[in-house]
Amino acid sequence: MNMKLTLIGIGTGNPEHLTLQAIRAINAQDLILIPRKGAGKSDLAGLRRAICAEVLSNDATRIVEFDLPVRDEAIADYRERVDRWHDAIAHQWQGAITPGARKVALLVWGDAALYDSTLRIAARLDPTPELEVIPGITSLQALTAAHAIPLNEIGAPFVVTTGRQLRDNGWPEGVDTAVVMLDGECSFQSLPPEGLEIWWGAYVGMKEEITRAGALAEVAGEIIAKRAEARARHGWIMDIYLLRKGGWRRFPAGN
Repeated sequence: MNMKLTLIGIGTGNPEHLTLQAIRAINAQDLILIPRKGAGKSDLAGLRRAICAEVLSNDATRIVEFDLPVRDEAIADYRERVDRWHDAIAHQWQGAITPGARKVALLVWGDAALYDSTLRIAARLDPTPELEVIPGITSLQALTAAHAIPLNEIGAPFVVTTGRQLRDNGWPEGVDTAVVMLDGECSFQSLPPEGLEIWWGAYVGMKEEITRAGALAEVAGEIIAKRAEARARHGWIMDIYLLRKGGWRRFPAGN
């Protein structure tokens, strides 16, 4: 009998983001894997433990923690660097899965399909498990909710991209709205700020949530400073922002 691997979207760290489907899935497992990302990011494993402590009522479900490998930044080619890292993570998963466990789950920040590599790593397991994905609230949804703003203009498309893409290629063509994830360098600094507005959030959906919004030319410096301060205080940071062309428009519940 092949193992069934369930990837459970758990939102952005707030236990109230869990769906009823996610709670049922957590309680249906033989084994739940929790990655440890080092002392500087111990809060992330702690949040997963707290979620399990709050909703896990199945005494037969075991929790196993494992150390997440560090990506080798010495490898020059980005895709090769990521591929080797994913291989190493899959190897750690394989070693953490106890013999006889038929139903195994990982708790995935946000949703497993949006800028998350859990699905790609799962495909590296041997033998390939039966796969189930439970959708979760993403940081994109938590950001727009925190600022009480619509994601797109009426009838208009938008782009979800990364800081690397913004730095390397500039503003995405054909859209007035861009959501930027996985940006460790405040890549909005690479754009001419005139006519751009920004809605930024860090730790969105968590008790540590910080949000700022306004004309990019006016609030960019404050966002950079707040981000650096928060990262130094917590040892890690997850942030996301939405950029939109046009003059600054304050929504009723915006910042």
